[in-house]
Amino acid sequence: MSSGTAVEDLDRWQLATLGREYLLAGHLIDRAGMPHVIAAAGREVMEAVAIDEWMGASPVYTRRVRRLLGFDHELDVSSTFKGMQFDIGAPHEFLDFRFSVSGPDRGEFHLAHCGALVDVEPMGEDFVHGMCHTIEDPTFEATVCASNPRARMVPVHRPPRVPTDRRPHCAWEVVIDPGASPRPEPAPARRIARTRAAELHVPVLPLVPAGEGRSDYAGPVDPDLRLEDFSREALLALVREFALQGHLLAMSFHAAVASRVGPAEASTILARQFTGVAGLVAGRLARALGASADAAGVATVLELHPAFAPRDYVDVWVDGDGETVVAVGDCPATEETEALGWATLLADGLAAPALDAMVGAVDPSARCEPVEPPMGRIRAWRVLHGGDPRPEPADVALARFSAGADFEFVRIGPR
Repeated sequence: MSSGTAVEDLDRWQLATLGREYLLAGHLIDRAGMPHVIAAAGREVMEAVAIDEWMGASPVYTRRVRRLLGFDHELDVSSTFKGMQFDIGAPHEFLDFRFSVSGPDRGEFHLAHCGALVDVEPMGEDFVHGMCHTIEDPTFEATVCASNPRARMVPVHRPPRVPTDRRPHCAWEVVIDPGASPRPEPAPARRIARTRAAELHVPVLPLVPAGEGRSDYAGPVDPDLRLEDFSREALLALVREFALQGHLLAMSFHAAVASRVGPAEASTILARQFTGVAGLVAGRLARALGASADAAGVATVLELHPAFAPRDYVDVWVDGDGETVVAVGDCPATEETEALGWATLLADGLAAPALDAMVGAVDPSARCEPVEPPMGRIRAWRVLHGGDPRPEPADVALARFSAGADFEFVRIGPR
């Protein structure tokens, strides 16, 4: 057992906080990886990777959330919007989606704030056009078609912004045409749907939750949805799904990169992506959870880090009784064959920089060293504390260019 806090120890409000952090963590995966793709192959290849990455993962995890929250039978625009509200591509508030429904087959949304746009605008109009046109057109369609294959996205306006301070940042219509030909599942999604992560069972929530909060998302879309609206049982299942979304996106990223630069270089890029996002998210979790900069705080952050969740997919054991030991064992995540994931990097001993980034984000003097794994595990590391503080790893510093690194949530708690 870990001396740190485990997810099962959290109450409803703490789980809502963790859920928001997991959604933003998933979005930061992209921000941590794409600079390395640009360095290796250029902006146009990066755009192609981003399209395949999101087209591969988003339809798969959208279907899972629809099933979890009991609206997978709904095919109207409202259900399309509900799916988008639980997508790591749209972390709450950082991408501030605002939805309105004018009928079963028509609705609108706008982004009052788009953190992704804030990230790329300083890079120039080519990057803005690439994200808001080249990448968004096919990936938005793939996401909504997971809810209804006859749904279509129609831009009202979008960046580059004219004038430069235009708000909302963009606006879209979603139309369902019963006479339209259904869009087929994108090829990248068919591949990711064959992963062990995609096939992991979807929890069945109780019809009547044990405590307060809702256990499903039946009925109309709530434009001001907050995770605190859901029961503790539902939030435990949702944070599990949000972590799983991250693994699906990382594998989809690796598959897209490998098809363009080869498997060896793609593995190197994935490892650097993992280091960047692992450290960035660990620092955010430490602040959000009030974790102390010592062994107990490190154990808590490791225990709750989304890279190590859900535990029925990633067999990571954190022992914080005395010195902290992290061990990984054979599990569904290490058995993936469709694409490489973070757990495979851990199992192969290629993720030591990511582990160092995690512990160093909580205690700058902490570092990891490999040790003999316990019985039944294949790799293990011991966390050492003390000594001079180490500088932030370069891959974490590179990922920190995103405004998501220091983003603060405002609409939290009960309404």
